[in-house]
Amino acid sequence: MSYNNHHKTFFPMAKSKHVLSLKLSITLLNLLIVAATAAVTNGLDTPSSKIWRPWPFKKLNKPVVLMISSDGFRFGYQFKTDTPNIHLLISEGTEAKLGLIPVFPTMTFPNHYSIATGLYPAYHGIIMNKFTDPITGETFNKGLDPKWWLGEPLWATATNQGRKALTYFWPGSEVPKGSWTCPKELCPHFNLSVPFEERVDTILNHFDLPEEDIPDLMMLYFNEPDGAGHNYGPDDPRVTQAVAKIDKMIGRIIQGLKKREIFDEVHVILLGDHGMVTNCDLKTIYIDDLADWVKIPADWIQAYSPVLAMNPNWGKDVKNPGEKNAELVAKMNEALTSGKVENGEFLQVYLKEKLPKRLHYSESSRIPPIIGMVGEGLIVRQNRTGVHECYGDHGYDNKYFSMRSIFMGHGPRFRKGKKVPSFENVQIYNVVAEILGLQPAPTNGSSLFTRNILLPFGETRDVE
Repeated sequence: MSYNNHHKTFFPMAKSKHVLSLKLSITLLNLLIVAATAAVTNGLDTPSSKIWRPWPFKKLNKPVVLMISSDGFRFGYQFKTDTPNIHLLISEGTEAKLGLIPVFPTMTFPNHYSIATGLYPAYHGIIMNKFTDPITGETFNKGLDPKWWLGEPLWATATNQGRKALTYFWPGSEVPKGSWTCPKELCPHFNLSVPFEERVDTILNHFDLPEEDIPDLMMLYFNEPDGAGHNYGPDDPRVTQAVAKIDKMIGRIIQGLKKREIFDEVHVILLGDHGMVTNCDLKTIYIDDLADWVKIPADWIQAYSPVLAMNPNWGKDVKNPGEKNAELVAKMNEALTSGKVENGEFLQVYLKEKLPKRLHYSESSRIPPIIGMVGEGLIVRQNRTGVHECYGDHGYDNKYFSMRSIFMGHGPRFRKGKKVPSFENVQIYNVVAEILGLQPAPTNGSSLFTRNILLPFGETRDVE
């Protein structure tokens, strides 16, 4: 439903010292009664506590969403240093009080595409950053072939319904989908060397276009503090510097919108895709240590950690690979719980269909048949190499607080100073669709969730 379909007209009842003429029609009286009732249902608690008016506002004649992703922004980073601009969004908007819950696996590509589609990775197809399809043998490595990318991302939903979208480096946005063809002027091709300032200014310049050419949806991606977190771990001062830089970019956006007198009219959403935790070789599980129970060839393993992904090659002579997989899982777990495998208690192996239901990580043929859940901050390797290092990583179980990211929304539909309980990022698609008045595609999120986080259409935030 478009935002125009929500448009209501409020007729305030004027005070009069004169007695209404007896000739006043019953129809007009009914109209006035309905109008008075509308004042209540539109949330006008008192005339001084709320302001209600339909679009247009002072400048924009339509809802606009600017969604910003700060890759690897772990919840709590906003307290590592002075972040006045991020805290401005928090204090004047709506925040997930204890962070945004990523989908499993807590990796960049699965989560960015879940945010964009409202689907868990098992349903949108991007099950890891890199994986090999067990059936076809083809490998996905952040490629742009549309066959990998299922579901309908927000930019496609918008353009399919006649709206305009702009994406700046958002993972998956370069893939043709529906009426979205990644037009050059609205979909720059990924290039890490483009300065953050240039990315911000490109977005802001689109607000200087004629009103009808301003994109309804803009999605901007920053690759920090993820880079610093991987290289140095989440507690390193260089991560703090990266967080400060992100805050500076948010300030650049805020000031650019204020200069154009539209800061309070644009729906600005700042979020991240996942958190970060420190890894060290002292917390390693070695596959070869399981040899007394079961020998596992390296070519059976597609990924070691933070998710152990295995697709055993039993050969064509084996008629019951499912049973063999179950036997393998049982032997691995026997070894890991024996107390004789270093750090073994921090790895649990599952047939994918036996994974905890809360992970939503079984309903895809692309997910390999055996998945190992690696403990927080642990590493899995085939054998001892003598290499000793510490760094940061993510991808672990989304139940860990260290994997949480941030969510904050500022704009006409977000309550001022509102704190909401943590929620999974598959809910965000419906939030954006509701703001823009789009008919949403099917998602794993709830259409009712928007009531928890958005003001009803036509009602603005509390004002003095």
